Amino acid sequence: MFLLNLLQAYTCSIKITYSLDPTILFSDSSVGVISLVPLKSPYGVVEVSDNGLVKGFVEKPQLDYWVNAGVYYFRPEVFDYLPEKGDLERTTFPELARKSLLKAVKFKDVFWKAIDTQKDIEEVEKELVRPSH
Repeated sequence: MFLLNLLQAYTCSIKITYSLDPTILFSDSSVGVISLVPLKSPYGVVEVSDNGLVKGFVEKPQLDYWVNAGVYYFRPEVFDYLPEKGDLERTTFPELARKSLLKAVKFKDVFWKAIDTQKDIEEVEKELVRPSH
């Protein structure tokens, strides 16, 4: 493993992480730090009163949950926790969390989009050409 000799390592899964500064992830005390972004609903939601009347509609709102943005910072000790096979999210991250060795940094006002489909690519292309980015 070529990273064994490095003091630190970043990794990024296949996601668009536009305007997310990975240097914020540096940590002196944790084995790993993961980046989090707010979860945006893929659907519009309907607001309904207690008596069943529709009060309004909100198009794809930001929810009160955080998701893994796929950008990580690791110290060399992470190699002690990596599986022979498998992925970090199902093996390494839960173990580091149980041992209080994993931190998270919340990025609130960044552009982030997972790319899972052709439609996702098309939506990101439209977003990236807008002047606000």
